[in-house]
Amino acid sequence: MSSWWTRPLVRLAAALGLPLAVPAIIAQLIWALPGDPAEIICPPERCAGTAELAARWHLDGGPWHFYVVWIQGAVRGDFGNSWRLMQGAPVQELLVTAVPTTAILLAAGLVPVVLAAVAGASGRVPRAVGPVFSLFGLVPSVVLALLAAAALELKFGAASFDEEGVRLRILAGALVLGLADGAFSDTLAGVGALFSGERKQRYVQVAVLRGEGVLANMLPNLTPALVGQMRARTLQLVSGTVVVEVVLRIDGVGDLLWNGTLLQDFGVVIPAATAYAVLSALLLALQAVVEVVVALWVRRAPRTARVAGLAGGQT
Repeated sequence: MSSWWTRPLVRLAAALGLPLAVPAIIAQLIWALPGDPAEIICPPERCAGTAELAARWHLDGGPWHFYVVWIQGAVRGDFGNSWRLMQGAPVQELLVTAVPTTAILLAAGLVPVVLAAVAGASGRVPRAVGPVFSLFGLVPSVVLALLAAAALELKFGAASFDEEGVRLRILAGALVLGLADGAFSDTLAGVGALFSGERKQRYVQVAVLRGEGVLANMLPNLTPALVGQMRARTLQLVSGTVVVEVVLRIDGVGDLLWNGTLLQDFGVVIPAATAYAVLSALLLALQAVVEVVVALWVRRAPRTARVAGLAGGQT
């Protein structure tokens, strides 16, 4: 039987390794493509001096040399330059604009998910509501995003791209993220089932008889599983930002990643993909920290509380 700290330790190790593994994998993919990597930046039929170009962009020493140089620069905040999307432009400048936009979109998209979690935990959602949201959640995010984009452009035309129009696009994108692909309905059902099952545990029924708070007794047992569910939902929304930003033409990291991929601009693809990897790593680390805190809290609690926690099936 594994120790209580094994799972958090594995999550922390994955969180540390993920931002390093993603650019390494992409670097290997660059050299797996046909031709010389420098030819991606400037095809031979368009320019000469490929060897000098390769040296300037650190492409002359193979994938691991390129990877090490890129990581060293990234640690200093230098993410290199765009190869083709905005050739020569520092990627850092592109990220400074894109990251806050995606962060706002993601945070707004999480609002419906958090509301669904609260509603599911309360156990007061009418049974007839669940199937309705489940049917709505079957609609793919790309379909809802296309409908939202069409509605905005039909109603506002060119004005949908001004400052106010961008805010409306982000709001529409957030609603798409929060409702499509079962994000809302699955959270409502998942958290609801989690709390419903825990309320049936004997220790909770004893706590009710003692006049103790039900939520206070359940939370230590449910927090790790609840954080795990919310991490999964957040990652679902993170992946959805790429679709939403491309369809609704929102200038975020997802749009940057998509356009960089289309143009084989790996100078943009690597930092954009690494930004998503860093976010995923932070969520993994957060889950690990919560698991450790809960485990230590249970072990420092009085013996009766620990027995109750074990009776509740804490994982």
